[in-house]
Amino acid sequence: MSKPRHLRKRRRRPAYLLLLLAVLVFAVVYAGAYCLFRAPEQKQEAPLPVVSAEAGGVQDTPEETPDLRSHYERKADFYTILVSGVDDGNGGSDTNILLAVDAANDYIYGVSIPRDSKAVFNGKNHKINAAYNTGGMEMLADVVSRQLGIPVDYTVLVDLRGFEALVNAIGGVDFYIPVDMDYDDPVQDLHIHFSKGSAHLNGADALKVVRFRHNNDGTGYGSEDLGRMQTQQNFLKTVAKQTLTVSNLTKIDSFVKIFQQYVETDLTLGNLAWLGREAIAIGAENIDFSTLPGEWKSPYIYLDQEATLTLVNQYLNPYVEDRTAEDLQIPG
Repeated sequence: MSKPRHLRKRRRRPAYLLLLLAVLVFAVVYAGAYCLFRAPEQKQEAPLPVVSAEAGGVQDTPEETPDLRSHYERKADFYTILVSGVDDGNGGSDTNILLAVDAANDYIYGVSIPRDSKAVFNGKNHKINAAYNTGGMEMLADVVSRQLGIPVDYTVLVDLRGFEALVNAIGGVDFYIPVDMDYDDPVQDLHIHFSKGSAHLNGADALKVVRFRHNNDGTGYGSEDLGRMQTQQNFLKTVAKQTLTVSNLTKIDSFVKIFQQYVETDLTLGNLAWLGREAIAIGAENIDFSTLPGEWKSPYIYLDQEATLTLVNQYLNPYVEDRTAEDLQIPG
């Protein structure tokens, strides 16, 4: 597989991945000292039984059907990790990003899942982020897996306050602010005031920059979401480059405290160490992001089934064989 090209899709709040990168760096150092490196397990999809006409209507499992069995053969060293963030105070997953780590081909690709995407679970229509409210990360991962036709191997839940803590832990970030920012929201007690140009941002200021959409008078990016997503993308890459460096390996204590306070995951320390070592080897230049393609029709975002299938097969599919339209369960 060739390394992926950049997709010019809409991008949405990837800040939580910054904390995951820091956790991986910490794990490499800590686990390396105790020889704890361990590649994660790969989950096997367990599709519903398939009715076989030849068997007189008897249901066969994919394990009993060679063609179906080969359809679920996994690629080597390819993992899917659902990274979700909470910061809105109501128990919902504010941001959801499915991360594909292809260690065999040296790339990491994250796809944002719009929180308003239509999903069906418990027999009713919902916005997909409601899955977390209903059944936590386990249910959210199950809904994402069924819609995209691929397994979610692991989950990582991050509190947005960890984003601020990470930026502060690495000593702040030098970043070019693309536009003048002059915005006030008294209800949220949010005040964003920065001039266009280079600035050294601490955690709180960095969070304001990546949240900015428009000024009080309506000016700003000109295209609010696209402009903000581009800023978030540029900021993420800047922090990834700064985090994935040898100099930050001396900040183990800070990373440990951030991890313990702000991160919940079913990855073991050995798994994190292995993934961290691979991420450092892959390099920040081979980390890219996009958003699942869809169209807003109140009250949901309806995913484009054809475009989503193409994106899944190009970047997210952990199986040797391409997924088909029948593998995805995207509600219309």
